[in-house]
Amino acid sequence: MRKIALIGMGNIMFCDEGLGTYLAKYIEANYKIPNNLEIVDGGLMGFGLMSYYQEFDKLIIISTNSKEANAGEIFNYSADEMLKMGQIRQTANEVEVAMMIEICSVKEDMADIEFVTMTPKNIEDVKNGLSNTVLENMPKLLEKTLQVLKKEGIELKPKESIKSFKEIINEVANPVNDRVF
Repeated sequence: MRKIALIGMGNIMFCDEGLGTYLAKYIEANYKIPNNLEIVDGGLMGFGLMSYYQEFDKLIIISTNSKEANAGEIFNYSADEMLKMGQIRQTANEVEVAMMIEICSVKEDMADIEFVTMTPKNIEDVKNGLSNTVLENMPKLLEKTLQVLKKEGIELKPKESIKSFKEIINEVANPVNDRVF
């Protein structure tokens, strides 16, 4: 059985930049996760993700993209296709992921990497949450991600109680600290 990691990338402090993190948390909260799938909050881990590139058979990275497209458009491409896009990368995550792919590609044991991305509307404002355009398209991003997982032999089953995207975004953007000092 192939070992797969679904990695949600992005900085939730910059509005739509956090969409990958939010989608990963949404899937983790609302679906039964099989043993061969690990959901990873890749947030701002950058080079900290190197072990995933080497320890897993397949990585599915959910993130924003810098394509010239309408906000909310969804794209699916391989690591090779990502590297061929050239210097259009605008975010730190895109740059770090591309560098990681280039570094790890010299090793024989690098995971197969696939991207599912959405064109953001706003990655500049310091603001938790998502723009209306991106929020409206999150179900499409979820659907595409579930299709990619299904292609890998993983068909996620929903839990009985489902949280909305707005609930997940609120939980991630406004964590509650239950610790007592």
